[in-house]
Amino acid sequence: MKTALVCGAGGFIGGHLVKKLKSEGFWVRGIDLKPNEFAASAANEFIIGDLTNPVVVADVLNKPFDEVYQLAADMGGAGYIFTGENDANVMHNSALVNLNIAELSVKAGVKKLFYSSSACIYPAYNQNDPDNPNCAEHSAYPAAPDSDYGWEKLFSERMFLAYSRNYGLNVRIARFHNIFGPEGTWTGGKEKVPAALCRKIAEAEDRGQIEVWGDGKQTRSFLYIDECLEGVRRLMQSDFEGPVNIGSEEMVSVNQLAHMIAAIAGKEIHIHNIPGPEGVRGRRSDNKLIYEKLKWAPSVPLKDGLAKTYAWINAQVKVKVDQPTYI
Repeated sequence: MKTALVCGAGGFIGGHLVKKLKSEGFWVRGIDLKPNEFAASAANEFIIGDLTNPVVVADVLNKPFDEVYQLAADMGGAGYIFTGENDANVMHNSALVNLNIAELSVKAGVKKLFYSSSACIYPAYNQNDPDNPNCAEHSAYPAAPDSDYGWEKLFSERMFLAYSRNYGLNVRIARFHNIFGPEGTWTGGKEKVPAALCRKIAEAEDRGQIEVWGDGKQTRSFLYIDECLEGVRRLMQSDFEGPVNIGSEEMVSVNQLAHMIAAIAGKEIHIHNIPGPEGVRGRRSDNKLIYEKLKWAPSVPLKDGLAKTYAWINAQVKVKVDQPTYI
């Protein structure tokens, strides 16, 4: 039986990845600072541990796993990443985790390692036009990410590739573009745009109003979790090292995204655009390389994933509202 270690298994993508690997017959060990708050882990073993500690990493990497998936990072949505208030923690914690995993994966004889990078590595100067962003893989340099989160991700890409060249670590690297779906953070300040808008619309009355940061004309592409995992597994089964984009080419403005969710909810919603962190003006996955190398690219329409995500978040909101308050 093949073995896999999922770092960040208590997170949104990690939790779904564990389930996919289990469905394919893997024996899976997961590790995170905390379990997923929305679903029990499907892992054979789930360890609570801090991957910034090399002793913890050595303990979980105590055998030559067939596959290691490094998803663990200090991260969140725009309200966490773009304020500048969390930059030191984001860079320090994520870099330590990646350094520990690279070094100890070599020592453990890991056969193949996946690293989840981000579209945030792309230069801000290529994403000023909301209608024509350039996020082709080769456009990453000259480097100028719009956040320290993006700089750390770019550093870690290069670090894993250096371990590949110098120590023979067999790596695969993907740049994720706004992955969303059920069983992810939807409130509390670290949620991302689709989850935040689903929550706001679920909480709003019909013909009510929601707030959206910025002018709402900033554009993004969003990828449903099932498509993300399919891309990850295809990359791991290929001979292509990457980095490669895993994202959708279907681009919408944030205001358009809100209206799509409102239509799914069957509500008429008025948008009040307010000042707030919004990141680059435009971002969309460029899928030429992934199709060239893997003969595959995501194809499920955005609205299909949003319908599933809204249904789940709406149920979470109702449970929260229906909970009795004791004084």
